[in-house]
Amino acid sequence: MDLGRQRASGNVEDRRGMGIGRIGGGLGVGGIVIAVIAYFLGLDPGAVMSVAEQVAAPQEAREVPKGAPADEMGQFAARVLGSTEHVWGGIFERSNAQYRAPTLVLYDGQVRSACGMGQSAMGPFYCPGDEKLYVDLSFFRDLQTRFGAPGDFAQAYVIAHEVAHHVQRLTGSFRRLEEARGRVSPAEFNRLSVRMELQADCYAGVWGHHAGSLRQLQAGDVAEGLAAASAIGDDRLQKQTQGRVVPESFTHGSSEQRVRWFRRGLESGDPQACDTFSAAQL
Repeated sequence: MDLGRQRASGNVEDRRGMGIGRIGGGLGVGGIVIAVIAYFLGLDPGAVMSVAEQVAAPQEAREVPKGAPADEMGQFAARVLGSTEHVWGGIFERSNAQYRAPTLVLYDGQVRSACGMGQSAMGPFYCPGDEKLYVDLSFFRDLQTRFGAPGDFAQAYVIAHEVAHHVQRLTGSFRRLEEARGRVSPAEFNRLSVRMELQADCYAGVWGHHAGSLRQLQAGDVAEGLAAASAIGDDRLQKQTQGRVVPESFTHGSSEQRVRWFRRGLESGDPQACDTFSAAQL
């Protein structure tokens, strides 16, 4: 990617090296609920809808100054976030709406969020309770070594996917999932969560399309993104971790589905092309 001319977002909290503490609040020990969208490990994204009822008052909260980090990886993440702000701000403006940018939290090891405790092993996640996306940058190394998806655009895709969950928060997809909770069977809820994740993949592709228009993509970047989408399909992850594929338990979609919806966003650049909830087939 060529992000040299891209403004680095100031909406970054750099909590690396700070420990978990009581940064920005948190839940009491007995009330901590792991209610996050864990992008790569297939956790239930619908669980996050219980956050509003679970979040307790902050205790011993302390503010973390916002600003773009100075180190190379921190700068990269901040510039990718800045690119998403530019793209989604323009898309919302053309729809006569205002985009409210999320905050990117960089951490290492463990982190407290309004959704409870997050850990590096869970992968990057978005918490709608505080409208922040949480990323341990060591995951980018895992993306290359564990998932076989190298390249800076693959890393940018991770951030763009979590930002896409924030777009879903602003546009009502989270509400749709919340309304279904308790009304549908677990199997149907899984199918809805797949639609949610594939829409986020498509939205990530929409950002990629416009990043290309801004001349931020280089030769091979699209291939890196598609490889990353393929690497974290439910079928591929299940085969790696348990030796068999169980489609009924999918929460994010197969490799083929993830690639297809990401490509749809890349080619169209239009969020309207990402209506996975109305699609007859995924």
